[in-house]
Amino acid sequence: MGAGHGHRLHFHGHSPVHRAPAHLKVLLLVGFMLTVVATPRDWFPVFGVYVLVVVAVITAARVPLLYIVRRMVIEVPFLVFAALIPFIATGPQVEVLGVSVSEPGLLAAWGLAVKGSLGVMASLTLAATTEPADVLVGLRRLRMPDLIVQIMGFMIRYLDVVTSDLGRMMVSMRSRGMDPRSPRSWPTLARTLGSLFIRSYERGERVHLAMLSRGYTGELPK
Repeated sequence: MGAGHGHRLHFHGHSPVHRAPAHLKVLLLVGFMLTVVATPRDWFPVFGVYVLVVVAVITAARVPLLYIVRRMVIEVPFLVFAALIPFIATGPQVEVLGVSVSEPGLLAAWGLAVKGSLGVMASLTLAATTEPADVLVGLRRLRMPDLIVQIMGFMIRYLDVVTSDLGRMMVSMRSRGMDPRSPRSWPTLARTLGSLFIRSYERGERVHLAMLSRGYTGELPK
């Protein structure tokens, strides 16, 4: 749990960024993301300014920068894909560190990597400074459809339950001498994940039936 409080992505604090209304932070995040996406990828200095803006917000929130950077590991598969683009794209070739790569592909990889990284960093900053319950309240204030907000609320609530189930399954595998990181264990790991999916689906069915039996009709009873 972040700093011992709230959701695991949340960093407990009392900075002005933490105290800002959630709906305002969501609007600023969406506006920032749209601006980053609309920026031509060859405007290199502008992206430097964007990075400074995000770092300034993180600093103002008194969230350790390393706290955000460690959680950006989630975008590693995306970065790997971006790194492959210069080698598979066509067009004029340019030499980089003694390797010939596609110049348009190199520019495309840069654009994907920098825009994706900025988006992940900004989103993690929102998560680190805003409790999930506050985000849901903010989305309601922004008139997001109530059904979507409910789905997001259930997802947040049961994400920890599902990850706890997965953790217990991993402990069970290791206690039987299996290493989930070993390719030999991948078939077993795949069956484990399939079992987890079925269990999560069945849990969702039970929760839905319980809600219907308590008068749920698309809106939570008041």
